[in-house]
Amino acid sequence: MVPAVRVDFYDADELKSEVSWIPNKHYSGIYGLMKLVLTKTLPPDLQKVIVLDTDITFATDIAELWAVFHKFKGQQVLGLVENQSDWYLGNLWKNHRPWPALERGFNTGVILLLLDRLRKLRWEQMWRLTAERELMSMLSTSLADQDIFNAVIKQNPFLVYQLPCFWNVQLSDHTRSEKCYKDVSDLKVIHWNSPKKLRVKNKHVEFFRNLYLTFLEYDGNLLRRELFGCPSETDHNSENLQKTLSELDEDDPCYEFRRERFTVHRTHLYFLHYEYEPSTDHTDVTLVAQLSMDRLQMLEAICKHWEGPISLALYLSDAEAQQFLRYAQGSEVLMARGNVGYHIVYKEGQFYPVNLLRNVAMRQVNTPYMFLSDIDFLPMYGLYEYLRKSVVQLDMANNKKALVVPAFETLRYRLSYPKSKAELLSQLDMGTLFTFRYHVWTKGHAPTNFAKWRTATTPYRVQWEADFEPYVMVRRDSPEYDRRFVGFGWNKVAHIMELDAQEYEFVVLPNAYMIHMPHAPSFDITKFRSNKQYRVCLKTLKEEFQQNMSRRYGFAALKYMTAENNS
Repeated sequence: MVPAVRVDFYDADELKSEVSWIPNKHYSGIYGLMKLVLTKTLPPDLQKVIVLDTDITFATDIAELWAVFHKFKGQQVLGLVENQSDWYLGNLWKNHRPWPALERGFNTGVILLLLDRLRKLRWEQMWRLTAERELMSMLSTSLADQDIFNAVIKQNPFLVYQLPCFWNVQLSDHTRSEKCYKDVSDLKVIHWNSPKKLRVKNKHVEFFRNLYLTFLEYDGNLLRRELFGCPSETDHNSENLQKTLSELDEDDPCYEFRRERFTVHRTHLYFLHYEYEPSTDHTDVTLVAQLSMDRLQMLEAICKHWEGPISLALYLSDAEAQQFLRYAQGSEVLMARGNVGYHIVYKEGQFYPVNLLRNVAMRQVNTPYMFLSDIDFLPMYGLYEYLRKSVVQLDMANNKKALVVPAFETLRYRLSYPKSKAELLSQLDMGTLFTFRYHVWTKGHAPTNFAKWRTATTPYRVQWEADFEPYVMVRRDSPEYDRRFVGFGWNKVAHIMELDAQEYEFVVLPNAYMIHMPHAPSFDITKFRSNKQYRVCLKTLKEEFQQNMSRRYGFAALKYMTAENNS
């Protein structure tokens, strides 16, 4: 949703065969050769492109670079900066034999391409013939596409318009990029062209690194605002959103709540590497939760308690996302886990979009079942395996069931976590533990029937009651959370009501438990307690939700209205 920006993706798998025949020693692998096929990949009506490596930082407006196309003359079709290392001069070490290049050669981290003219010159045949000929003696490329581009240019020097060096200041270990500029303020593009990236050696690397980090921590939402008056072609989705928002009454005291439901948040799925294949026995379970920066300290503990896959939605600003990255990379516990999916939803708006976050995390679950938890709960040791066994025991694949994991809480920051149900019951009797929200909101978990659970040895069914909000394991195809509930209040209650309306059975597991760890009250609960209008709006949204339920589920939904009136 950035004005005047359109994003297109091309399937690399369809292009691999075009370049996979070229042996490449460069760390970029097969993808480092993909620039060669751009004339074939990009739409035929696209005439000019700027091609950038992904390790580029712009220190100026890219429009300045686009203007350079006007300087191309004659048969010039490629705009490139000279290579700033001695690589192509062949004198870096004994027996160093680079591909052919015109003097120092050119770096392909930044390229201006005149696609229409390249196609007329039969670029595809040109680079293929050159690559085939050189590979007979060179056997492989060392610098991926760059070697082939340079070999073509050596044969056809007239193709190149040489860009000033400040359009691609190269920071690899072998470069002498300092020769390119007297003052760092002259720079236009910084290129981290080294596998070391930000750890590369350069006398101004601290300046370059800070410039890069400043941009990463910049509030990305600002880019969505038309600061420079670019003429934006409004896309269909954006038009629909504007129409929906214009239909809301801005004088409605609950306008901000209603608007929140339609906010389109920037979302970065799989912020860190994720690698997990669900087990083949179709019993696998993913723990689903959401959090903000103030709950980050719970992650390591949860990873120690739950060895299975986890899907987390994190609500962060751009700067906080960088803090999280540093925290995660510095944690041995988190780095040892490939089966945790971290999905960042960037902050926007006044409220914590709790149900949107849950839905984001749920959509990324790739196991047949999911355990819908909250970040401040520690599941019992072994819950992952116990839930998988319960899938088989209770025939979850063929029944609509929600398996309830009884919830407890401690008011102590340091707790000797109970290793068994017997130990938990002992702590309950001693007053170290309590049933969850026993002091403030008994109704939320009363139907779990803790008195029965104490002695139960087999799963037992419980009935839905008003305000029931247990933590449950369900199939992956169960309904999502209702986005109208933001901040504090009724977000889980509405979801459990929906499960009940869809005739899910609530079954309490006799040997499962989870414990809520103490923390400072959230910003939203504080607002709920102190702001009367907040509470009024929540009541309005509840009533509207129930009306929607009665329209969708008809007569069966009447019990929710009467239960609410009686509660």
